[in-house]
Amino acid sequence: MEQQALLRMIDVIHMDKDIPKEVIFRGLEEALATGVRKRLGVGEDLVVSIDRETGEVTMEDDEEEYEFDLSVLGRIVAQAVKQGFTQKVREAERDVLYEEYEERVGQFVNGVVQRFEGDFVVINLGRVEALLGKEDRVRGETYTPGDRVRGLLVEVRKDGSRVKLFVSRTHPDLVRRLFELEVPEIADEIIEIKRVVREPGYRTKMAVLSADPKIDCIGACVGVRGSRIKAVIDELRGERIDIIRWSDSLETLIMNGLKPATIHIDNIFPDVENRRAIVIVDEDQQSLAIGKKGQNVRLASKLCGWDIDIQTRAQFEAGALRVAGIEPGEEALDPESESSGAEEQVIPAAIAPEAVFSEASIPKEGGDPPTEPVAEVAEEAPADAPTAEPK
Repeated sequence: MEQQALLRMIDVIHMDKDIPKEVIFRGLEEALATGVRKRLGVGEDLVVSIDRETGEVTMEDDEEEYEFDLSVLGRIVAQAVKQGFTQKVREAERDVLYEEYEERVGQFVNGVVQRFEGDFVVINLGRVEALLGKEDRVRGETYTPGDRVRGLLVEVRKDGSRVKLFVSRTHPDLVRRLFELEVPEIADEIIEIKRVVREPGYRTKMAVLSADPKIDCIGACVGVRGSRIKAVIDELRGERIDIIRWSDSLETLIMNGLKPATIHIDNIFPDVENRRAIVIVDEDQQSLAIGKKGQNVRLASKLCGWDIDIQTRAQFEAGALRVAGIEPGEEALDPESESSGAEEQVIPAAIAPEAVFSEASIPKEGGDPPTEPVAEVAEEAPADAPTAEPK
C-alpha cells in the first residue's frame, strides 16, 4: 500500500466514523504487528510503527529491523491484518459512541421505529439503534415501522463490539424534561420541579416551587388557556397531570397532594416514627381523596414519602375505640360512660387504627372504581315565609 493512500484511508475513517486519528493509527499498527508475527514466526518483541506525517511503515524488534512489504506476507496474512484492523475500528467506534451517549443519559432522544425484536421496539437514532422495552412503553401505545418516537435515554451498555441504548417512555423524568421544554421559567431555574411521581398512562402528580414570589409556579406550568400543559399531555397521549405547590410542611404537602379533595389541615395526624399519616375527610370527599382505583392516594403517598390512610370521622373514632378495647356501641350501654361523658377524650395519633382505605384495600386493576357520593341538599324555606294557620 502506498504511503499517501494509507494516510488518505485513515483520514476517511476519521471523518466517517468520528474516531480520533491516533486511535486509528494504533489499531492499524497492532493489526499489522499481529499478522507479521504469525508470518515471520517472531515473538512479541516485534513492533510495527507508522509515521504520522509520511505514512512510512517500519518493523523492528530488539535484535534487528525488518523491511516492510505487505505483498510478500501473503494473501492469508493480509486478510488477517484486514480483519484485525476492522475489529479495532469497530471497537474504537463503539467506545466513541458509548462516551457520546453516556453523557446524554437522562435526556431526550428522537428516532424512527425501525423494526421489532421480541419484546423490544428498535428505534433508529441515526448512527446507533435504541431499544424500547415492553415495560418502558405506556399503556395503549402502539407503534408501526416509520413512526417517530421521543423517549428518555435511561441506560447505555457495551455489548461486544456494539453499543446498546435503552430508552423509556414511562420514567417520571420524561414528564420533567417535557415541562423543561415547554416552560421557559423551568429552564431558567426560576421554577423548580421538586418531585414527580407517575402511574404511566393514567396519572401524574408534579410538585413545583417558584424562587420568585411574583411568579405563580402553577400558572406558569399550565400556561395561557392551558397551552403549555396541553402540549405535555398530548405527548403523553392524554395522561392526566396534577400540578401542586410544594411545601416544606408535611401537613400542607399532604393536603395539596390529595387534591382535588378538600381537606382541612387540622385533620391530618402524622406518626413520625412509622412515617404514616391519618387523614380525616368528609364522607363526600372520601372518593375524591382515594381516587379512581386508589390512584390519588397512592401518588400522594409517593409524592410525600409517607403512607397515607384516608378515613372518615366515624371510621377514625370507631378505630380509636377498638384500640382502647371498646367495641363501637358498647360505650352507650356502659352506665359509667354517661358520667364520664364530660371528660375530655384524647385520641393519640400514634395509636390510630389501620386505615379502612389503605392501599391493601384499594380496588386493584380491573376492579370496580369507587363511586363518588352524591350530596343531596334539602331546600330550606325562607325564614320570613308565612306559615299556614289552622282554620
